[in-house]
Order: sequence, then C-alpha cells, then structure tokens
Amino acid sequence: MANEVTLYIETGPAIPFTVANGGAIPKGTICEVEDLMTAAVSEADDRVAGVAATEKIASDGKVKLGCYREGFFKGTATNTIAIGDAIALSGTNLLKVATAANVASETVGIAMEAAEEGETFIFELRPGANNTAYS
Repeated sequence: MANEVTLYIETGPAIPFTVANGGAIPKGTICEVEDLMTAAVSEADDRVAGVAATEKIASDGKVKLGCYREGFFKGTATNTIAIGDAIALSGTNLLKVATAANVASETVGIAMEAAEEGETFIFELRPGANNTAYS
C-alpha cells in the first residue's frame, strides 16, 4: 500500500477494535474511531483510533482488528513538519502539521524528525496529543 505508516519501535500492544466484516483495512492504515471501540479506514479530519497492526481482508468473517495506540512509526509528510509539531491526517495515511481545527481527537501524534513534503519521518503515535505550535 502506498503511503502506509510503518512500525519503527513498538512500545505497547495492539488494542482490539470492532471493524465491519465487509471492509478491507491494510496493515499500517491510520484508522478512525466511529463508535465505541469501532474502527474504520480514516482519510482526514477524523477522530484517530490508531494504526492497524495487521491486515483486515474484506468479508473474511473477522470483526476484530488490533490497532496500535502508541509507538513510533514512519510516515509521509504533505507539508513542512518540524520536530515536536503535532501532526494530523492529510489524506489517507499522509501527515501534515496539525492546525487548531485538528486539536484533540483528530491529532495523530508528535513529529520526532523534521520533514519536507513527500519525505518520510518518524513520529510518535499519540492520538489526541497536541502542542501550542499550530499553523
């Protein structure tokens, strides 16, 4: 999958979320939380559930999927990102500097490396994390 986020350092276990049987979720997909502990593929400006730890194949009969809620991952930037910036989704699995509109549940985590548009960088997955340096 293009633009997937990849696990760099695992710091905690994947947490089980309910998912729709008919939907496909590739490993490394940033998922949104739709309802109490229910996850789906996120595209942008959604409440972040976490990152899919394994692949979910459409209509395979499985309705649980482990999602990481912590750890260090590599992702792709859509704008200039500085170390320490809060980051949010900008399209499927693409990351941008969070704005005031992304505060709280829409924030994916904190950048641990600087990056320019199209570059990969390491970030700490911390759904809901924020800082005061909004663009």
